Amino acid sequence: MALYFGSAILDLLAVLTTLLAAVYAYMIWTFQYWKRRNVPHFDPVIPWGNMENPMNRTLSISEYITLLCKKAKAKGWKYFGTYSIMQVNLVVLDLDLVKHIMTKDFQNFVDRGFYTNEKDDPLSAHLFAIGGNKWRRLRTKLSPTFTSGKMKSMFSTLADCGAVLETYIQKSVDNINGNDIKEIVSKFSTDVIGSCAFGLQFNSFTDLNSPFRMHGRKIFDRSSFQDFKFVVATVFPKIARALHIMATPNDTSDFFRKVVEDTITYRWKNNVTRNDFLQLLLELMDKNATTKNGIKGSDSQNLTMDEAAAQCFVFFIAGFETSSTTMTFALFHLALHQDIQDKVRNEIKTVLANHNNQITYDSLNELKYMKQVIDETLRFYVPLPFVTRMAAEDYKLPGEDVVIEKGTRVMIPIQAIHMDEDIYPEPNKFDPERFNDKNKAGRHPYAHIPFGEGPRICIGERFGIMQTKVGLTTILRNFRVTLNKKMKLPLKLSTKGFFPSAEGGVWLNLEKP
Repeated sequence: MALYFGSAILDLLAVLTTLLAAVYAYMIWTFQYWKRRNVPHFDPVIPWGNMENPMNRTLSISEYITLLCKKAKAKGWKYFGTYSIMQVNLVVLDLDLVKHIMTKDFQNFVDRGFYTNEKDDPLSAHLFAIGGNKWRRLRTKLSPTFTSGKMKSMFSTLADCGAVLETYIQKSVDNINGNDIKEIVSKFSTDVIGSCAFGLQFNSFTDLNSPFRMHGRKIFDRSSFQDFKFVVATVFPKIARALHIMATPNDTSDFFRKVVEDTITYRWKNNVTRNDFLQLLLELMDKNATTKNGIKGSDSQNLTMDEAAAQCFVFFIAGFETSSTTMTFALFHLALHQDIQDKVRNEIKTVLANHNNQITYDSLNELKYMKQVIDETLRFYVPLPFVTRMAAEDYKLPGEDVVIEKGTRVMIPIQAIHMDEDIYPEPNKFDPERFNDKNKAGRHPYAHIPFGEGPRICIGERFGIMQTKVGLTTILRNFRVTLNKKMKLPLKLSTKGFFPSAEGGVWLNLEKP
């Protein structure tokens, strides 16, 4: 018997050794992909390829990619190949080629190549992640919801959230000072998204145990293991789906789906209408239709309940994190550069004086210098350090002797483009004048693309800018921001998560002028 088991163990070890050897050999072969195609590349390291170990990063994602691109540009490369574990990527640096990928030849680069699992994780099937005909159908339906006219109709809802923020900081300024400003603007962003996307009052400033704040933190305060799991799911999507891996935590998915379904059902039953994003989604649904599981939804021509929930969810993610991050870093740089802050505060005072001292849709559009500050902040800290496109068919790079094979992921390194010293001299200097009309006109139109570009440009760009302006105007018209003694300089970016965040927080004071 002992001899039998000993033999079985040896056989098992032999099989495992053979499998590991096969995987290793396949990885070696994969890591020679760009060499076989004579495409410039950096030598990969097993098993991560050209990416840092996601379990033990030394740089933020944006810093690492920017450093890699800087080295590539120093070699004169217009593009170069990389590896993410065993996924091959082509990083494109040349802005004319970027324009081809994102716009001119968009029909071949519709998909982002993001991991989605609609069966197990319905919230993953949102506009940002899905591709193909599903994306086209959804984009066509949702595009009219973000026109300037729709934004104007939703502004009063957003302004109400601004008033709540103003009341809070006026009453609590002594307690606010010495705290991370990100926490304050995140509460404001949460209330905005709650009101405009879900039609609900989240009361983030008074409800310290708000489930929306809890789930918001869970989504963004990801562990290194969660980051690793997402990378693996992106590289091996078929295996990840077979293993039922979800991009969204299970309890978070259940929570958001229930909130959306309950709110929609309530509005249908009580004929409630409201100027918000959810109302725009309701207009794309058919309340008389039901899905196979009995949940009210729609036929193939209308949004289903889960589709509506997924769009509300991505609205929450984008609106919560990107706007609060932009406001946080903008306020940090204004505290660091008091001369720039003076110009912003004087502009606010002048513009609002012409609008009965009210923050209105029209008054925000007149804040030109503030928009320059926001644009410069987005250059420094773009919400997504890169975007990707998946080749639908073989594609020859215009003017180059390189064919991108079908299924290859193309990466546009937005953060690296924004920090390119050939485009932006002294890229580490915060200078809003880079975005005055004259300087903008002198640059390539794809030199500043914080929201992406082409048909897959962020659909919520207008709303995000409007939300950011309301938050900054509310704070700066009442207070001067200064650095708190807890603020560590120079600011360092956290190595955790995908979105940029400050290591140790952004500690500011709000002072009455």
